[in-house]
Amino acid sequence: ITAGGSSPGCDLHNYCGGTYKGLERKLDYIASLGADAIWISPIVENTPGGYHGYWLKNLYALNPAFGSEADLVSFVNAAHAKGMYIMVDVVANHVGNVDMDFNQITPFNATEHYHSKCQINDWNNQQQVEFCRLANLPDLNQSNSYVRSTLLNWIRDIVQKYKFDGVRIDTIPEVPKDFWSEFSNAAG
Repeated sequence: ITAGGSSPGCDLHNYCGGTYKGLERKLDYIASLGADAIWISPIVENTPGGYHGYWLKNLYALNPAFGSEADLVSFVNAAHAKGMYIMVDVVANHVGNVDMDFNQITPFNATEHYHSKCQINDWNNQQQVEFCRLANLPDLNQSNSYVRSTLLNWIRDIVQKYKFDGVRIDTIPEVPKDFWSEFSNAAG
């Protein structure tokens, strides 16, 4: 539902409506269902085709399909005022479908920010799971100090700035385990 209350036609391969303003307008209805928490999609700007939020284009820009920064802040504040929690979905494993053209990704725009190009073919091989691509999406190298510190600073900053109450982490098995304790600590 959009901020204006309409439900646009839905193409399941693209955005199907749903904005922060639309959610804010429906908080009383959501609460009437007995819900006290809302899990929102990743907030970052996505590459074309990343309507679901999992194809990072710009770590520092919000996904305009969901609304503005002011819309997100207003939604979270309104939810908190009604005693509801907001959990944000995040991805620290990969970026959008750009193959090897990393110049399209902010701030991870250099080859050294990624693992070598290979596909996960054996889900029982943990090294392959952690160092190869999921669905051909460029796999971030969390062992690179720039990538690691950038992701840790980013999660700390968005949790503090937007006052998120929880974080749902996508693709946990695809990232080396030692990264997650640092990520969790940074998130608070």
